[in-house]
Amino acid sequence: MIRRKIFACMALIALGFAAHAQDKYPSKPIKLIVGYSPGGSNDIVARIIATRLGESLGQAVIVENRPSTGAIVGAVVTKQAPADGYTLMIGASGPLVINPATYASLPYSPQKDFTPISLVANFPLIVSVKADSKFNAMTDLIKFTKENPQLSNYASSSSTFQLATEMLKERTGMLAMHVPYKGSGDSMKSVASGETTFSMLDPGPASGAINGKLLRGLAVTSDKRSATFPNVPTLKEQGIDLSIQFWIGLFAPAGTPTPIVKLLEAEIAKAVVHPETVKSMAQLGLQPASSTSEAFARQIGQETASWTALARQKNIKAEQ
Repeated sequence: MIRRKIFACMALIALGFAAHAQDKYPSKPIKLIVGYSPGGSNDIVARIIATRLGESLGQAVIVENRPSTGAIVGAVVTKQAPADGYTLMIGASGPLVINPATYASLPYSPQKDFTPISLVANFPLIVSVKADSKFNAMTDLIKFTKENPQLSNYASSSSTFQLATEMLKERTGMLAMHVPYKGSGDSMKSVASGETTFSMLDPGPASGAINGKLLRGLAVTSDKRSATFPNVPTLKEQGIDLSIQFWIGLFAPAGTPTPIVKLLEAEIAKAVVHPETVKSMAQLGLQPASSTSEAFARQIGQETASWTALARQKNIKAEQ
C-alpha cells in the first residue's frame, strides 16, 4: 500500500515537472528548418521570423537549411523531429500542397505529419513577357496564343508554376506549350531572350527583370494590385476571373502540444506586423500574413484538393 502511494506521488511530481516545463517553453534554442538554399525568399523569410521570435521568446531561433528538390528533405527532417516545439519548419505552398498533387508518392504526409501554426506571407505571380514585345495587356497575349499556338510557349521552373499557368490557360483559352527550366531565374531569362513567349514568375525574379526593363508585367494574380508592382493590373481588372496566391507558413511536427502551437500562433501574429518585417517582406514582393492554426489547416486541405484535381486533369507529374 505504501509502495503504491510512493509511485502515485512520483507520477504526480513527474506530471508537475512536465507541465512546468511546458509552461516555461521555450527553455532552450529552437531550430527552424528551411527546405531551400540560403539567399532565396523562403530562407530570407525564415531569418526574418527567427529574429522576431528570438526577440519575443527570449531564446535563439536558429535557421537550418536543408535544400533539396521539392523541399522534401526539410519536410522529412521536421516530420522526424520530436513534437516538443523545438523543431519548426518554414514551409511553402510547393512542398505542402503542390507536391501532394504532383508526386506519385512522398516520404511525408502534409496533413498527417505536420501541425500548421500560422501563415507568414502570401505572394502572387506576375504574368511576364519580353519588355519590347507587342503584348501590352492580357488581351494581346491571349489573342496571340490562340491565333499562333505553334509559336506560343511558356516557361516554368517547377510544378507549382506549371499548374498555375495551366489554370490561367484553362480560364482564358490560351494555347501554349510548356517549356521546363531549372529555376525562376532561368525562366525569366528565357522570356527576356525571346526563347519563350511568357512566364508566370514569383515576385523576386520578376521585380528585378521588370525594373531592369528586361520584362514587362502584364498582370498580377492577386485580388488587388501589388505594392511591389503598382503599375501592373490584376487579372480581374482585365476581365479574367482568376486569383492565385501562394504562401509561406510556419509548421511543427504533428502532435506538438496545443499550448505551444497557440503561443507560436500569437507570436507570429505580432511578428508579421513589426515594421521591420513589413519592410523586409515588401522588398521581396511578399505580403505579411497570419492565421489561426485551424484556419491554416483548412486552407491547406482545400488547396490540396483543388490543385490535385487540376494536376490529374492536365496529367502534370513531378519527376521523382
